[in-house]
Amino acid sequence: MKTKTALAALVLAFAPAFAYAECSSAHEVTMSCADGKVWDAKTASCITPTG
Repeated sequence: MKTKTALAALVLAFAPAFAYAECSSAHEVTMSCADGKVWDAKTASCITPTG
C-alpha cells in the first residue's frame, strides 16, 4: 500500500511539469524580436523583412 501511495504522490507532483513541457514545445511564441526584425509565423522565428 505504501508503494502505491508513494507512486501516486510522485505522479501528482510531476503532472504540472509534464503539462508545461507539452504546451511549451508545441506553442512557443516570441513576443518581440531584435531591432529591425519581425516575427515570421511560418518559420517560427525572427527574420529580417524584405522590401
